[in-house]
Order: sequence, then structure tokens, then C-alpha cells
Amino acid sequence: MKIPLIYNIRSVIQRPVSTTLTALGIGLVVAVFVAMLALANGFVAALVKTGSPDNVLLLRRGADSELSSGIPRDAISIISALPHIAIGADGRPLLSPETYMVINLRRPGFDEFAVANVVARGVSDKAFEVRRNIKVVEGRRFASGQSEICVGSKLKGRFANVNVGNVLRFSNRDWKVVCRFTADGSSFESEIWGENEQFQNVFRQTAFQDVAFRLKDAGGFEEAKRALLADQRLQVDAHRESEFYASQSQLLGNILRFLAIMITSIMAVGAVFGAVNTMFAAVSSRTSEIAVLLTLGFHPRSVLASFLVESAVIAFIGGVIGCILALPINGVVTSTTNWASFSEIAFAFRVTPGLLLAGIVFSVVMGIVGGFFPARRASRLPVVQALR
Repeated sequence: MKIPLIYNIRSVIQRPVSTTLTALGIGLVVAVFVAMLALANGFVAALVKTGSPDNVLLLRRGADSELSSGIPRDAISIISALPHIAIGADGRPLLSPETYMVINLRRPGFDEFAVANVVARGVSDKAFEVRRNIKVVEGRRFASGQSEICVGSKLKGRFANVNVGNVLRFSNRDWKVVCRFTADGSSFESEIWGENEQFQNVFRQTAFQDVAFRLKDAGGFEEAKRALLADQRLQVDAHRESEFYASQSQLLGNILRFLAIMITSIMAVGAVFGAVNTMFAAVSSRTSEIAVLLTLGFHPRSVLASFLVESAVIAFIGGVIGCILALPINGVVTSTTNWASFSEIAFAFRVTPGLLLAGIVFSVVMGIVGGFFPARRASRLPVVQALR
């Protein structure tokens, strides 16, 4: 025979102070848990969105990042002739040889030493067609042969002189900011784009760091890769753009998840002890009730299960509170260093339904763990002793 659930709900309501404090303790742990995982999710999502499965990214053979790559200029004409590359409306291949450098930008409102690394990407005029997620939201694209640049939307407000119409100085040259663009929240929004030929001159580069092109057929990647590897004139590795940028997020993403688990595990110990104290107090104040339940024929296992359910209900309430506390951070923009390029990448916290569900499950687990020993004590109370 099972003890009705309403018995536990009434018990929880009768102890509002201890129940509220325990639920709040669990809720704070869940809020931190969800926030840390939302941080990791946001970083990973920003890099995953950077690439497209329709695009191919070419790097120097053996290079593991754009920063360490180098493709000679004479290889561009060979790559452009590849039949697997999509053709634009003007009859030219959708291909963009790119210069990839890291520059220092100054923070607004700080002294001249408050700087951070930002990616400066030199692209061809086809880059805006190759990367279909790029949308100019203010101003116009940079003109060929001019010292003009476009800035990603997430640079605004975080660095000085990055608004449209401003003049930004780097590499001993003044650059006019002529547009601001978005890229579906990807890491491109943390970059500065300009004409590749102009960037090659100021950075004194003789080679491009990578080449991006759109596939004529999204399913033809393996065939295109074989053709590129078979050409002895080229020493390049071909990557699906989406897979390449996703792989760049793995290390830091895993570290952030590990920190989330480690920090919340330490905090969870305190929350579990709070649940233990609450449930032990509940058992001590209700020994007579427990004795009556056992006398009426309820099995000790039912008493054990009843108190575990009661602890889980309190923890569930705490989990809901924690999820509500964590929701406001969804979409809040922060930044960290992308270890693949040693540059700053801005991204938004990403609270997903899956994370909220994980927070609720985590809270219930804490409640069950915290309530187990008090529940076992309740189920083992001698009836005669309890009635006294």
C-alpha cells in the first residue's frame, strides 16, 4: 500500500521557512549550473554557426588553424579552375582568397594599454556571396582599392572607433569604417573585414592564409577533396567549413563544461546537506505520524519512498526557481579568447530547453540524494519507540 502524494505536499506546505530555504539553496546551484553550461553552449554555437556545410575551407597542408596557414598566390588560379566550385551570377567562381591576421584594438573609455586581439580578415569581393550568412545592416560594402573596412556587429560598444563613419587606425594606416554586418551570431561578427589586397600590402603578406569557396553540389565535398589532394601543384588540406570551425570550439567548450560540472558539484554538496537537514528535521517532528502510518499497515518501503518523494518535490521547486533565475542571461553577450587564433570572440549565453531540463533533473537528483538517509531513518523507526 502506497502513501498518497497529497500527504507529502501538505507536509511541505506546513514547513514554509525550511522548505523555502532548502529550495532556494538548490535553486542557486541550478542557476549556476545552467549559466555555466549556457556559456559553453554560446561559445560552441558561435563557432559552429561560422561555417556552412556548402563551403570548403582550404589551408596549407598540415596547418591546424587559419593563423598558421599559408597558400601561395599562384595556387589561386589553379584552385579557381576546379569544376566543383559554384559559379556566381556574373560567371565568376564563388571563391575568396583570404588574409587572416590578428590586430590590437583599444577598449572605449580605458587607457591606451587596455587592448584586445581582434581578427582582421582580408577577403575578396565574392566573400559576401560565399558566406551567405553575412548581412550588411548599416552602411555599404568596402570599395576595391580603398582603405575601407566592414566591422562585425559584436565589436560595436566593445572597442573604440568601430562605428560606421569612424576612422580606425591599425598597421600604421587609417581605415574608414563603411559598414557593419551580422552573421547569424557566428564568430564572423567579432571580426574586421577589408579587401584582401589592401590587407596584404599593410601586413606585408605574400601569401593568403586560406581560401574559401562554395561547392556547386553540397554532396560533392569528397570528390572535390580528392581532386585537390591529387594535384601535386597544390599543398593544401580541404575541410568542410562547418566541421572546421566546430572543431575549433571543442577544446575550450569542453573546458567550460568541465568547469561548470566541477563548480556546481562543489556547490551541490552544500545544497545536499541543506536537504539532509531539512528532511531530518521533518522526520524528527513527525515520528508519531510515521508510527501511525506503520501501524496502519504501510510498508517501510512506502515510508521510504514517501519521504524521498517529499525531498524530490522540494528539490523540484528549487530547480524551477534556479531555471527562472538563469533565464535572464539568455542572449547576454560576453567574450572570451579563442585559443585557435588567440583573438577575442564575442558570443551570447545560450539557455536552451535541454539545459533547463538538465537543471531540473540535476535538482531532483540532489533532492533524492539529500533525502535518502533521512527517509531510510524514517522507514526504520521502531513503532513502539515512535509512539512514545
